Amino acid sequence: MDESIVLTELRGGTAWVTINRPAKLNALSSAVVATLRTTMQKLDADDAVRVIVITGAGTSFSVGYDIAEEVAAGISRAEDWHAQLSRNVDLSMAVWSSTKPTIAAVDGWCLAGACELAMACDLIVATERSRFGEPEIRFGSGPVTLLMPFLIGQKKTNELLLTGDVISAAEAERIGMINRVTAVEDLQRTVDGLASKIGLTPPVTLRLTKIALVRAYEAMGLRQAVHSNLDVAATLNSAYSPEKAEFGERVKTQGLREALNWRDSRYGKL
Repeated sequence: MDESIVLTELRGGTAWVTINRPAKLNALSSAVVATLRTTMQKLDADDAVRVIVITGAGTSFSVGYDIAEEVAAGISRAEDWHAQLSRNVDLSMAVWSSTKPTIAAVDGWCLAGACELAMACDLIVATERSRFGEPEIRFGSGPVTLLMPFLIGQKKTNELLLTGDVISAAEAERIGMINRVTAVEDLQRTVDGLASKIGLTPPVTLRLTKIALVRAYEAMGLRQAVHSNLDVAATLNSAYSPEKAEFGERVKTQGLREALNWRDSRYGKL
Protein backbone atom coordinates (compact mmCIF):
# COMPACT_ATOMS: atom_id res chain seq x y z
CA MET A 1 0.00 0.00 0.00
CA ASP A 2 1.45 3.38 -1.07
CA GLU A 3 1.14 5.49 2.07
CA SER A 4 2.42 8.61 0.26
CA ILE A 5 -1.01 9.02 -1.36
CA VAL A 6 -2.43 9.81 2.09
CA LEU A 7 -0.35 11.90 4.49
CA THR A 8 -0.93 12.19 8.23
CA GLU A 9 0.39 14.98 10.44
CA LEU A 10 -0.32 15.31 14.16
CA ARG A 11 -0.60 18.93 15.36
CA GLY A 12 -1.14 18.73 19.09
CA GLY A 13 -4.32 16.72 19.47
CA THR A 14 -5.43 17.29 15.87
CA ALA A 15 -4.58 14.78 13.14
CA TRP A 16 -4.47 16.30 9.65
CA VAL A 17 -5.11 13.66 6.98
CA THR A 18 -4.23 14.85 3.46
CA ILE A 19 -5.28 13.15 0.23
CA ASN A 20 -2.06 13.51 -1.75
CA ARG A 21 -2.75 13.17 -5.49
CA PRO A 22 -2.72 16.83 -6.54
CA ALA A 23 -1.83 16.03 -10.16
CA LYS A 24 -5.10 14.07 -10.37
CA LEU A 25 -7.05 16.65 -8.33
CA ASN A 26 -6.93 14.10 -5.49
CA ALA A 27 -9.22 11.63 -7.26
CA LEU A 28 -10.18 8.81 -4.91
CA SER A 29 -8.53 5.76 -6.44
CA SER A 30 -9.04 2.33 -4.91
CA ALA A 31 -5.65 2.69 -3.23
CA VAL A 32 -6.58 6.06 -1.73
CA VAL A 33 -9.88 4.68 -0.43
CA ALA A 34 -8.13 1.70 1.18
CA THR A 35 -5.41 3.87 2.72
CA LEU A 36 -7.90 6.39 4.08
CA ARG A 37 -9.89 3.54 5.63
CA THR A 38 -6.79 2.15 7.35
CA THR A 39 -5.77 5.63 8.46
CA MET A 40 -9.16 6.25 10.05
CA GLN A 41 -8.94 2.97 11.96
CA LYS A 42 -5.51 3.91 13.34
CA LEU A 43 -6.53 7.43 14.33
CA ASP A 44 -9.73 6.23 15.97
CA ALA A 45 -7.63 3.96 18.19
CA ASP A 46 -5.01 6.62 19.02
CA ASP A 47 -5.68 8.25 22.40
CA ALA A 48 -3.42 11.19 21.49
CA VAL A 49 -5.83 12.23 18.74
CA ARG A 50 -8.75 14.43 19.79
CA VAL A 51 -9.94 15.67 16.37
CA ILE A 52 -9.42 14.40 12.80
CA VAL A 53 -9.19 16.81 9.84
CA ILE A 54 -9.46 15.54 6.26
CA THR A 55 -8.17 17.75 3.45
CA GLY A 56 -6.62 17.60 -0.01
CA ALA A 57 -3.21 18.59 -1.34
CA GLY A 58 -2.94 21.42 -3.84
CA THR A 59 -5.96 23.36 -5.06
CA SER A 60 -8.64 20.69 -4.82
CA PHE A 61 -10.15 18.76 -1.93
CA SER A 62 -11.02 15.95 -4.36
CA VAL A 63 -13.00 15.48 -7.56
CA GLY A 64 -14.43 12.19 -6.31
CA TYR A 65 -13.85 8.57 -7.21
CA ASP A 66 -11.29 7.91 -9.94
CA ILE A 67 -13.48 7.63 -13.05
CA ALA A 68 -10.57 6.78 -15.34
CA GLU A 69 -9.64 3.88 -13.06
CA GLU A 70 -13.24 2.63 -13.03
CA VAL A 71 -13.55 2.81 -16.82
CA ALA A 72 -10.23 1.01 -17.27
CA ALA A 73 -11.36 -1.74 -14.89
CA GLY A 74 -14.30 -2.49 -17.18
CA ILE A 75 -16.68 -3.40 -14.37
CA SER A 76 -20.08 -4.32 -15.80
CA ARG A 77 -21.92 -6.78 -13.55
CA ALA A 78 -24.08 -5.46 -10.71
CA GLU A 79 -22.43 -7.91 -8.30
CA ASP A 80 -18.98 -6.54 -9.10
CA TRP A 81 -20.18 -2.96 -8.80
CA HIS A 82 -21.72 -3.81 -5.42
CA ALA A 83 -18.35 -5.05 -4.16
CA GLN A 84 -16.56 -1.96 -5.49
CA LEU A 85 -19.09 0.53 -4.15
CA SER A 86 -19.25 -1.25 -0.78
CA ARG A 87 -15.62 -0.33 -0.19
CA ASN A 88 -16.41 3.31 -0.95
CA VAL A 89 -19.41 3.28 1.39
CA ASP A 90 -17.33 1.63 4.11
CA LEU A 91 -14.90 4.57 4.02
CA SER A 92 -17.59 7.25 4.24
CA MET A 93 -19.40 5.42 7.01
CA ALA A 94 -16.14 4.91 8.93
CA VAL A 95 -15.71 8.68 8.89
CA TRP A 96 -19.38 9.19 9.76
CA SER A 97 -19.30 6.83 12.75
CA SER A 98 -15.84 7.78 14.02
CA THR A 99 -15.82 8.37 17.77
CA LYS A 100 -13.50 11.33 17.15
CA PRO A 101 -14.94 14.64 15.85
CA THR A 102 -14.07 15.04 12.16
CA ILE A 103 -13.67 18.21 10.08
CA ALA A 104 -13.41 18.46 6.30
CA ALA A 105 -11.09 21.33 5.30
CA VAL A 106 -12.14 22.00 1.72
CA ASP A 107 -10.41 24.09 -0.92
CA GLY A 108 -11.43 23.91 -4.56
CA TRP A 109 -13.42 21.05 -6.05
CA CYS A 110 -15.39 18.80 -3.70
CA LEU A 111 -17.40 16.57 -5.99
CA ALA A 112 -19.21 13.24 -6.14
CA GLY A 113 -17.70 10.68 -3.76
CA ALA A 114 -15.52 13.39 -2.24
CA CYS A 115 -18.58 15.50 -1.51
CA GLU A 116 -20.01 12.44 0.26
CA LEU A 117 -16.75 12.01 2.18
CA ALA A 118 -16.87 15.65 3.28
CA MET A 119 -20.54 15.35 4.27
CA ALA A 120 -19.64 12.30 6.37
CA CYS A 121 -17.48 14.60 8.51
CA ASP A 122 -19.05 16.35 11.49
CA LEU A 123 -18.11 19.81 10.22
CA ILE A 124 -17.07 21.32 6.88
CA VAL A 125 -15.01 24.49 6.53
CA ALA A 126 -14.43 25.65 2.95
CA THR A 127 -12.66 28.39 1.07
CA GLU A 128 -14.57 30.95 -0.95
CA ARG A 129 -13.49 29.33 -4.23
CA SER A 130 -14.71 25.85 -3.29
CA ARG A 131 -17.41 24.11 -5.32
CA PHE A 132 -19.68 21.29 -4.12
CA GLY A 133 -21.90 18.81 -5.90
CA GLU A 134 -22.68 15.30 -7.06
CA PRO A 135 -22.77 15.44 -10.88
CA GLU A 136 -22.68 11.66 -11.33
CA ILE A 137 -26.19 11.53 -12.81
CA ARG A 138 -24.81 13.29 -15.88
CA PHE A 139 -22.87 10.22 -16.95
CA GLY A 140 -25.34 7.56 -15.85
CA SER A 141 -24.29 7.03 -12.26
CA GLY A 142 -25.59 8.30 -8.94
CA PRO A 143 -24.71 8.93 -5.30
CA VAL A 144 -22.95 6.08 -3.53
CA THR A 145 -23.23 7.09 0.13
CA LEU A 146 -26.66 8.73 0.28
CA LEU A 147 -26.17 11.18 3.15
CA MET A 148 -27.45 14.36 1.54
CA PRO A 149 -31.20 13.94 2.31
CA PHE A 150 -30.44 13.82 6.03
CA LEU A 151 -28.19 16.88 5.95
CA ILE A 152 -29.91 19.49 3.77
CA GLY A 153 -33.49 18.25 3.38
CA GLN A 154 -35.63 16.87 0.59
CA LYS A 155 -36.08 19.70 -1.90
CA LYS A 156 -32.47 20.85 -2.22
CA THR A 157 -31.29 17.24 -2.25
CA ASN A 158 -33.70 16.44 -5.06
CA GLU A 159 -32.55 19.48 -7.03
CA LEU A 160 -28.84 18.76 -6.66
CA LEU A 161 -29.02 15.02 -7.30
CA LEU A 162 -31.48 15.19 -10.21
CA THR A 163 -29.69 18.03 -12.03
CA GLY A 164 -26.10 17.23 -11.11
CA ASP A 165 -25.58 20.95 -10.49
CA VAL A 166 -22.45 22.15 -8.73
CA ILE A 167 -22.82 24.98 -6.20
CA SER A 168 -20.56 27.60 -4.65
CA ALA A 169 -19.29 27.53 -1.08
CA ALA A 170 -21.58 30.46 -0.28
CA GLU A 171 -24.62 28.53 -1.51
CA ALA A 172 -23.48 25.39 0.30
CA GLU A 173 -23.29 27.39 3.53
CA ARG A 174 -26.71 28.96 2.89
CA ILE A 175 -28.43 25.58 2.54
CA GLY A 176 -26.64 24.09 5.56
CA MET A 177 -24.31 21.70 3.73
CA ILE A 178 -21.21 23.34 5.22
CA ASN A 179 -20.46 25.30 8.39
CA ARG A 180 -18.10 28.12 7.48
CA VAL A 181 -16.58 29.87 4.46
CA THR A 182 -13.10 31.41 4.73
CA ALA A 183 -10.52 33.06 2.53
CA VAL A 184 -8.05 30.60 0.99
CA GLU A 185 -5.20 31.86 3.15
CA ASP A 186 -7.28 31.47 6.32
CA LEU A 187 -8.44 27.87 5.86
CA GLN A 188 -5.82 26.05 7.94
CA ARG A 189 -5.84 28.67 10.68
CA THR A 190 -9.63 28.58 10.92
CA VAL A 191 -9.75 24.78 11.03
CA ASP A 192 -6.90 24.56 13.54
CA GLY A 193 -8.74 27.02 15.78
CA LEU A 194 -12.00 25.11 15.53
CA ALA A 195 -10.26 21.79 16.18
CA SER A 196 -8.41 23.24 19.18
CA LYS A 197 -11.67 24.52 20.66
CA ILE A 198 -13.33 21.12 20.23
CA GLY A 199 -10.24 19.41 21.64
CA LEU A 200 -10.56 21.28 24.94
CA THR A 201 -13.51 19.05 25.82
CA PRO A 202 -12.62 15.87 27.76
CA PRO A 203 -12.18 12.89 25.38
CA VAL A 204 -14.85 10.78 27.06
CA THR A 205 -17.36 13.61 26.65
CA LEU A 206 -16.50 14.03 22.97
CA ARG A 207 -16.69 10.29 22.35
CA LEU A 208 -20.07 9.83 24.02
CA THR A 209 -21.51 12.94 22.38
CA LYS A 210 -20.39 11.65 18.98
CA ILE A 211 -22.02 8.30 19.71
CA ALA A 212 -25.25 10.06 20.70
CA LEU A 213 -25.28 12.16 17.52
CA VAL A 214 -24.62 9.17 15.28
CA ARG A 215 -27.34 7.15 17.00
CA ALA A 216 -29.83 10.00 16.61
CA TYR A 217 -29.41 10.10 12.83
CA GLU A 218 -29.34 6.34 12.55
CA ALA A 219 -32.59 6.15 14.52
CA MET A 220 -34.03 8.29 11.70
CA GLY A 221 -32.91 5.63 9.23
CA LEU A 222 -29.66 7.07 7.88
CA ARG A 223 -27.63 3.86 7.86
CA GLN A 224 -30.54 1.84 6.48
CA ALA A 225 -31.00 4.41 3.70
CA VAL A 226 -27.29 4.32 2.83
CA HIS A 227 -27.21 0.54 2.53
CA SER A 228 -30.52 0.41 0.68
CA ASN A 229 -29.11 2.89 -1.83
CA LEU A 230 -26.02 0.73 -2.27
CA ASP A 231 -28.11 -1.93 -4.00
CA VAL A 232 -29.68 0.68 -6.28
CA ALA A 233 -26.30 2.26 -7.05
CA ALA A 234 -24.81 -1.10 -8.06
CA THR A 235 -27.74 -1.75 -10.39
CA LEU A 236 -27.55 1.77 -11.82
CA ASN A 237 -23.81 1.54 -12.50
CA SER A 238 -24.30 -1.73 -14.36
CA ALA A 239 -27.25 -0.45 -16.43
CA TYR A 240 -26.72 0.51 -20.08
CA SER A 241 -27.51 3.86 -21.62
CA PRO A 242 -26.19 5.34 -24.89
CA GLU A 243 -24.92 8.39 -23.01
CA LYS A 244 -23.00 6.30 -20.50
CA ALA A 245 -21.50 4.19 -23.27
CA GLU A 246 -20.36 7.27 -25.18
CA PHE A 247 -18.93 8.83 -22.02
CA GLY A 248 -16.91 5.69 -21.29
CA GLU A 249 -15.64 5.53 -24.87
CA ARG A 250 -14.59 9.18 -24.75
CA VAL A 251 -12.70 8.55 -21.50
CA LYS A 252 -10.78 5.74 -23.22
CA THR A 253 -10.05 7.55 -26.49
CA GLN A 254 -9.90 11.25 -25.58
CA GLY A 255 -9.13 11.25 -21.87
CA LEU A 256 -11.19 12.13 -18.83
CA ARG A 257 -11.04 15.91 -19.22
CA GLU A 258 -12.50 15.83 -22.75
CA ALA A 259 -15.13 13.29 -21.68
CA LEU A 260 -16.21 15.57 -18.83
CA ASN A 261 -16.32 18.56 -21.17
CA TRP A 262 -18.60 16.59 -23.51
CA ARG A 263 -20.78 15.51 -20.59
CA ASP A 264 -21.24 19.00 -19.20
CA SER A 265 -21.71 20.68 -22.58
CA ARG A 266 -25.05 18.90 -22.78
CA TYR A 267 -26.22 20.64 -19.59
CA GLY A 268 -24.63 24.04 -19.83
CA LYS A 269 -21.92 25.49 -17.62
CA LEU A 270 -21.60 23.99 -14.14
